[in-house]
Amino acid sequence: MKLYPIEAGNFKLDGGAMFGVVPKTLWSRTNPADANNMIDIAARCLLIENGDRLTLIDTGMGNKQSDKFFGYYDPWGNYNLDDSLKELGFHRDDITDVFLTHLHFDHCGGSIQWNKDRTGYEPAFKNAIFWSNERHWQWATQPNRREKASFLPENILPMQESGQLKFVANPKTDFTEAHELDFGIFFVDGHTEKQMIPHINYKGKTIVFMADLLPTAGHLPLPFVMGYDTRPLLTLPEKEKFLTAAADHNYYLFLEHDAHNQIITVKHTEKGVRLDASYTCNELFNEL
Repeated sequence: MKLYPIEAGNFKLDGGAMFGVVPKTLWSRTNPADANNMIDIAARCLLIENGDRLTLIDTGMGNKQSDKFFGYYDPWGNYNLDDSLKELGFHRDDITDVFLTHLHFDHCGGSIQWNKDRTGYEPAFKNAIFWSNERHWQWATQPNRREKASFLPENILPMQESGQLKFVANPKTDFTEAHELDFGIFFVDGHTEKQMIPHINYKGKTIVFMADLLPTAGHLPLPFVMGYDTRPLLTLPEKEKFLTAAADHNYYLFLEHDAHNQIITVKHTEKGVRLDASYTCNELFNEL
């Protein structure tokens, strides 16, 4: 097995929305804001090469939305999914599986593209299976009013219409040990219904793709919960359970949205679980 970071593009989000009720004087110490109160955000995906299988976890925003849409998110930098794949010698047609932690637009938008005539949409990975789970799919396709703006039909429905959609089995507990893509899944409901957090056994270590359970290293303190979470009081015990396990077992946390920390480890302190060490993907994956 080999792991590769795939940078799908950087953008900005409102710092207050990213940290909920936490005062700016606290969260800005780790995530400084610009003059418009916006903080740096990454869309860092993970590519898993395992035999003949090439699995991409999440796909970023994509590029099919309008200039007005992207204007809300201040894209910055030169990263994009295709160039990131090309640098590694891959093409999107090589991808066999696209695993989507959840279906908010910044995690799945790159899964679907305009068709050649720009008259409709088609999968951006023509040879891939798209993985979601039935309970989250229902949540996304029949969205509540609060999340409706994050679940865009053009990002979601073409997966099913193409016949390339497949569901992970409904979990009997919050953790599934063995998925057919060769990693375990921790299911959490605080951010959105049945978000999936992959746990990958890599050279004897556990690499965890954090998605929106832990967006950035600045979100480590338990009360630092995003305003985007639909059930923040549920996020708190989910975070506590996970971070306790992460510190106990020395998990390596792959941060999808942290523009400045790619992978971190955590440790127990008197103030709770806090940052231990930060790594780049290349130094860690080459070191292990």
